[in-house]
Amino acid sequence: MAYVIAEPCIGTKDTACVDACPVDCIHPKKDEEAFATSELLYIDPVECIDCGACVPVCPVSAIFALDDLPEKWSDFAAKNAAFYGK
Repeated sequence: MAYVIAEPCIGTKDTACVDACPVDCIHPKKDEEAFATSELLYIDPVECIDCGACVPVCPVSAIFALDDLPEKWSDFAAKNAAFYGK
């Protein structure tokens, strides 16, 4: 897994990262059914190409490279993968 969306996204779900992603690996999008019920957005650990385009556009600094993910949010790596059934 290259990047992980963590706790600061909860309640915000700003989709600037969705638009910045060149491989469409951040979901749910605003027009997807899961958007209303998801507490945050998620990055697909298999589809992510580790480009980092999503990081600077996140207004709440919720996106981290897996190696830089703060320990207090380490469970978010599994949460991102689980959203995609991985």
